Amino acid sequence: MKGQAGQGAAGTLLIEDALKKIVYRDGSKGQKAEKKKGMIPMGSHSVFGDFPQDYMPGELKLALKSSNGFRKSFSNPSLPKADVNVFAGGPTRPTTVPSVPPRAGAVNRRPVAQSEFRKFYDRGDLPIQIFHGAVGGKIAWKVDVEKLDYHHYLPIFFDGLREKEDPYRFLAVQGTYDMLAQGGAKILPVVPQLIIPIKTALNTRDPELMCTMLKVLQALVLSADMIGEALVPYYRQILPVFNIFKQKHLNLGDKIDYSQRKRLNQGELINETLEILELHGGEDAFINIKYMIPTYESCLVNS
Repeated sequence: MKGQAGQGAAGTLLIEDALKKIVYRDGSKGQKAEKKKGMIPMGSHSVFGDFPQDYMPGELKLALKSSNGFRKSFSNPSLPKADVNVFAGGPTRPTTVPSVPPRAGAVNRRPVAQSEFRKFYDRGDLPIQIFHGAVGGKIAWKVDVEKLDYHHYLPIFFDGLREKEDPYRFLAVQGTYDMLAQGGAKILPVVPQLIIPIKTALNTRDPELMCTMLKVLQALVLSADMIGEALVPYYRQILPVFNIFKQKHLNLGDKIDYSQRKRLNQGELINETLEILELHGGEDAFINIKYMIPTYESCLVNS
């Protein structure tokens, strides 16, 4: 079994979670709080599956029900539904009209659905395990990474990038970086299968998941030749979310941002990713980026 040396991106996420537990001791920003809100999957009750609903506690029933989908409209959760029967033609009750236009909710977080990576890992179908050594942040591969079937495994690992619970998140992030670092020519034919996992993770609007996916997207473009050009036809699926969060920068004034090394600024990561896509996307990259993001300016001066 082979372990990866050095502190990777997955280990950085583990350190960030430990820091959050120290800062927010009341648990207001932990995984339990997000599970109660229905923002991340609840997970299995035991290794043998879930308990029947008749035997579940009341709080668990409510949390499970809220995690299955949207509870209220993101555009205006406080606006009640209008009881209007247009086709009947009969009298209807008066509807509530908001005094101000409702918020669109384009930047609101969406609930994160359970990924295929979690299912495959729980069944033991993935050739990875955690490397329990003196230093954390490592995984052990049961087979050589070069011998893996990238058409099968790489989309599964990309789908697991939207996980926020360990060990799924840790294994998915670190495993993705390992496969991209050692994939070579195997990565290019798999690019069409990666678009749906990338789009799904970006559409969650979750800042942590978006930053993780943006970093992985940069590593994907730089991992082999022609990948940047292969992504150009899929800009219409990937870039709409970029256009929403492109101007989301930290307004610190004259203060110092000591967390720059963590690379968690969405606006800067989006600009970096767009520049990498333009540099490695060929001659048609800029015009396609400009079509989806009109405020983007080319990083090539003499283009």
